[in-house]
Amino acid sequence: AGAQFQLTVPVAVVFAPGSVPGDLPRPLPFRDAQEMEISANLRTSITSRYEMVYRSTTAQEEAALRAATPREADAALHPLQDASLGALTVYVVPETSSLLPQGISVYVGKHRNALVRAGGSLAAFRTRLQQLTQVMSFTASSITTALSDRVPDGRLGPDARRHLKSSLGYEITFSLLNPDPKSHAVDWDIEDAVNRYVQPVLDKLSLVANFSVDSQILYYAVLGVTPRFDKESSSFLLSAHSLPHVINPVEARLGSSAASLYPVLNFLLYVPERSHSPLYIQDKDGAPVSTNAFHSPRWGGIMVYNVEAPPSPQAALPLHVDVDMVRVMEVFLAQLRLLFGLSREELPPEFMVESPGNEGLADWELDRLLWAHTVENIATVSTTLTSLAQLLDKIGNIVIKDDVASEVYQAVASVQSAMAELATGHLHSAFQASKEAVTSSERAFFDPSLLHLLYFPDDQKFAIYIPLFLPMAVPILLSLAKIVREARQHKKEPTKMD
Repeated sequence: AGAQFQLTVPVAVVFAPGSVPGDLPRPLPFRDAQEMEISANLRTSITSRYEMVYRSTTAQEEAALRAATPREADAALHPLQDASLGALTVYVVPETSSLLPQGISVYVGKHRNALVRAGGSLAAFRTRLQQLTQVMSFTASSITTALSDRVPDGRLGPDARRHLKSSLGYEITFSLLNPDPKSHAVDWDIEDAVNRYVQPVLDKLSLVANFSVDSQILYYAVLGVTPRFDKESSSFLLSAHSLPHVINPVEARLGSSAASLYPVLNFLLYVPERSHSPLYIQDKDGAPVSTNAFHSPRWGGIMVYNVEAPPSPQAALPLHVDVDMVRVMEVFLAQLRLLFGLSREELPPEFMVESPGNEGLADWELDRLLWAHTVENIATVSTTLTSLAQLLDKIGNIVIKDDVASEVYQAVASVQSAMAELATGHLHSAFQASKEAVTSSERAFFDPSLLHLLYFPDDQKFAIYIPLFLPMAVPILLSLAKIVREARQHKKEPTKMD
């Protein structure tokens, strides 16, 4: 089914004293809207609409902009701005302002606001503003990636299939693989590490989906590839082209994804056996990978954790190893961001982006995820309902119960509501409506009463029942014929007597 998306982003452009461009078309405050077409495919048209409100700073905002650093200004401005999801606030400071460092013209904070130098003319300022709004909300590529199932492959970037598909829930499993417990007694404080580093990120993402986290230690679990010994560095190497073969044998031992309703993300910490230590991962060019880790799209990541060799060869085995969880979690969180498509795109050199700190992602990054997931959810529901309609068309005698019908109506109503909320710039309610639509459409599609094996075509019914009824039908038909013959004879006899 065709779809017309209109994605509306409310943007407040706030001018500090001395930053108003001379060629501004109207006196402040005024409204303005900019629209752009994103081409996805023939059936799906997407319009992105930026609804701008241009105004001057309030006294409180002016005071916040007098801060010494952009980070302090960002923190002071946060309580003063529109906190609704998807809404952006851009503060324009004079071209000569010392608030932004030398050579930086755009500063993106960790909430939903940014600082921009005025840029002299209105045209230069508009270019900066357009770049910024795309960084903080969505780009053509992030939306076409969300519609990846409906877009021709040629239009997609190389990362399109890397991100996880939108889901109502995700399961995260941390596994420690110790293939050589005779040599290494490995301890990792995974519970504390999850609480300190992973939980703040999941709390922020709780709006997007439900998350469950578990961990396990697997002994004698080996990688599927024997590493190559390198004499020069006297270490073992895993080359980039052998990495895909590493996962399969390990995955058989993980055993979590089979019973799961939701996508499972696997993060594996591998402590190489003593006979293969130290073990390093090489990239495509043969250079060592600094993190000694790699990730697999939509699956998870593996990090190799080398153990220091004992000082004396007579040291008692097994060696006690305490894993440095800060180092490990840095890698796993970076991989988690990659899997959710939160990796930073290449930005122009005059952009400066604030690190989100221990929350793991900035507010505007959460918005980026919600824009993409809302569009993806709507597309998924459309595909599910189209498939259901095709199934019902094929099977003429299928019985549709009232509860299935009501789920379909509910899904359609929720999709319409999500589209309307996107067009008015209410990202939060649009996302919630799209989640409800997915739940309803899946309930309808997977309803046991619609199992197509319950409904046979007519020719199959004849094929099954004729062999059963034929032996019984022969004597019945013969006796019917006999009755008809006798009735005819009976009618003929009285006429002879006349």
